[in-house]
Amino acid sequence: MWETWVQSTGWEDSPVGGHSNSLQYSCLEKLHGFLGRPQSLQLFSTCMAFSLGASVGTWKGAIGNWSMFIWCFCFVLTLLILMVELCGLEGHFPFSWDNFLITCNCYSALLCLSASIIYPIIYVQLLSNSHDWDRTIISTVFSCIAFVAYAMDVTWTRAQPNMITGYMATVPGLLKGLETIVACVIFVFLSNTSLYLHQPALEWCVAVYSICFILSSVAILLILGKCDNRLSIPFSIFQLLVLTTLSVLLYISALVLWPLYQFYEEFGGQPQRSSDGDCRDELTYNMCTWDQRLAVAILTAINLLAYVADLVYWARQVSGLRTNPGTSDPLWSQEVSSLSSVVL
Repeated sequence: MWETWVQSTGWEDSPVGGHSNSLQYSCLEKLHGFLGRPQSLQLFSTCMAFSLGASVGTWKGAIGNWSMFIWCFCFVLTLLILMVELCGLEGHFPFSWDNFLITCNCYSALLCLSASIIYPIIYVQLLSNSHDWDRTIISTVFSCIAFVAYAMDVTWTRAQPNMITGYMATVPGLLKGLETIVACVIFVFLSNTSLYLHQPALEWCVAVYSICFILSSVAILLILGKCDNRLSIPFSIFQLLVLTTLSVLLYISALVLWPLYQFYEEFGGQPQRSSDGDCRDELTYNMCTWDQRLAVAILTAINLLAYVADLVYWARQVSGLRTNPGTSDPLWSQEVSSLSSVVL
């Protein structure tokens, strides 16, 4: 139909018309290519998860707000990326578009994964006797689909020939992303200040979460900003001795103090869930206080495991460099080439 209209008007023969015609076909080709990429599934799944979550009043609780923010943020970010690619504006940015894209996809995948886990824990149980229960289940399914779509996009990007892997798609990048996102989920639960303000030891735990979140963010920004080579010591040693080791020690203290002062009566805690009056109210859209305490304890253990894995990884790299100063193992070479190529 488009070709018939162009031929009938003779617009194809004019320089302006010919240029616009080629631009139109270029946009159509990009749009057709988009429909076969994971981005279409990402937009659809995040939009459906957000819409279904909004229809059951998810925004009324802190966990619901976090999940709604994730779905909305991922949808808007993916839509902006799509618009930039359809308009061919990738080359107009002062950074590597491929590295930016894989960074966004990695973080979106981790964010959707967190929403897919914590959202059903609260709302599937909360609305089990409600007519909205089906929509809550479907919203969770679409959130899981979004995670798979973003993970597929990262895998697809890394599988491209001669594609330089961005930092966030490497082992240390994924660990750092996981550490920061788990910390964000912890902060969501800590929005209830009654969990920790009554006890200095618990306030120390909150300080630990904040300090380690900042340290992980600094590590990411140093790599993405290409500032790792400006340090007076090798970045691997700085990462091992300053950032990761300190974070592991801090998280060990939090993993000991948080359960101790939350669940032991000798330290003012509540060992039984039944002793918390909030847990008897089944109409609230928030987790009861005891459940929030338990969730923070579990997330603290998860993040400690992530930091320990990060510590082992960097210790292995530093040990390899000291053993063979002139060479390094293939995995380390791949990570170094990826880190040095990041332009963000």
